[in-house]
Amino acid sequence: MSPKPSPRRTLYTEAERARRDSTKWTLVQGVLAPIQFLVFGLSVVLVLRFLWTGEGYGAATVSILVKTALLYLIMVTGAIWEKVVFGQYLFAPAFFWEDVVSFAVIALHTFYLYGLITGALDPAAQMAVALTAYAAYVVNAAQFLWKLRMARLEAEGEARGAVKGVAA
Repeated sequence: MSPKPSPRRTLYTEAERARRDSTKWTLVQGVLAPIQFLVFGLSVVLVLRFLWTGEGYGAATVSILVKTALLYLIMVTGAIWEKVVFGQYLFAPAFFWEDVVSFAVIALHTFYLYGLITGALDPAAQMAVALTAYAAYVVNAAQFLWKLRMARLEAEGEARGAVKGVAA
């Protein structure tokens, strides 16, 4: 006899979903995330322009600073969101790996700031660090988009189950 598969934990319990849907922090995250992504896109263009042409260091630097500020803001507000929804500021089981990668992204952005402020990194090295941070950010964004999709599929499945229950 094969063992019964263990039941899959849903992304949100009913209570967590209710808290997620009722907190203003969900809206804050929903607004900040696309803004950060747009700034990221612009910044990638400016950083690559600088690396290819040697021009536009100031614009690229400002774009990285804005992206970094948005990252810090979304991390702080995301921790508050996690506290409201899951009862802990970070590393809730449903978002553990997303938080782990978020810290790597923050570490890379912070290393960029260190290199900029101290002069420990020349401009090309600063831009290389920024691009590395951006690559990690893309992985992290993909994690969150995947979780968003899973939450939607989960909600659709529950809605279909409720409709079947009513029809029965």
